[in-house]
This record gives sequence, C-alpha cells and structure tokens, in this order.
Amino acid sequence: MDSHEQEQREKQQVVWAVVGTGIGPLLLAATPDGLVNVVFHATDAVRDQALARLASRLGTEPVEAPGSPLLAEAIRQVAAYFEGRRRVFELPLDWSLISGFNRQVLRELASGVPYGSVVGYGDLAGRVGQPGAAQAVGVAMGSNPLPVVVPCHRVVESDGGIGGFGGGLETKRRLLALEGVLPEPLF
Repeated sequence: MDSHEQEQREKQQVVWAVVGTGIGPLLLAATPDGLVNVVFHATDAVRDQALARLASRLGTEPVEAPGSPLLAEAIRQVAAYFEGRRRVFELPLDWSLISGFNRQVLRELASGVPYGSVVGYGDLAGRVGQPGAAQAVGVAMGSNPLPVVVPCHRVVESDGGIGGFGGGLETKRRLLALEGVLPEPLF
C-alpha cells in the first residue's frame, strides 16, 4: 500500500465507543475530522443499527476503539458535562452527516445557545434568516447527528412547551434539569 492509499484509509477511519452517562449509554463516533455522531440509548440493538447506518453513510466500517485519540477528548468532555463540571464542549466536529439548512441551523444552535438557556424553534429559524421556518427547525433538530454536544435539547416551543426530542422527552427533561433550566424530576 503506498502512502497515498494509507492516507486515504486513515482519512476514512471511523472509531466508536459506548459511554455510560446520567441519561443512559451514549454511542460516540469520530473521524479524523472530529466527532461525527452521538446516539442515545445505545443498547446493543440501537448501537448495531447506528453503526450500520454510519457504515453506509460514510463508506467505511466503524471500529470499536474506546482508547482512540480521536475519541479520548470527546469521552472526557461528555463525562465532565454529565458530572456538572463542563458547560461548553470544545471539540472538533465532523459535520459530514448533515448539510444545507439543517447544518446551518445546528451550527447556529451550537454556537449561539449557551448552557442553561433555551431558544424557541421560531427564534432559531429567525437567527438563520428564515423566520417562518419553525417546523423546518424542528426537522433539523430531529436529524441532529450530534445531540448533547450540539444541544438540540435546548430548543423548546414558544408557548413554553418542551417540544419533541429524538432521545425521548424524559431524556430532554433530564438534560434541561442538568443545566438548571428545569427542576430535577421528582421520580
């Protein structure tokens, strides 16, 4: 294998690990460009489905590598977040699983809605220059490949409702409680 082939193979590498958190197991996957995917409720079946989806989307078989330098900092920062010691993720992100309007909305969310705050779907649409696109923002949140790190749990309904959430409403409530936005659930 020549050096160009080796370089291409390394560039396409996808590594993953499942980490335990206060909201259950999370699958973290990374490429040399950064964290590419976070998946909630990563039981064996969910994990296997997510890895198959990643393999087909990225064209390479993800490799379990919890000790990989590509994942080490993401694992540390996620653990610190759930322990209440980190409010901002400072990680390289690989945005290759999302594009167009959805990517634009998620990048605005990641940079513009800080820990402990929330934003309405319509407000977020306005921030990206599409004030009538609240429903499209909801679709973008549902397609977020990097939940928790790109904090779609911070997007709520303008009437004060919690809104939907791909990880389930209980997970959304627990994330918002962790950030002090909601009281801790009583049970």
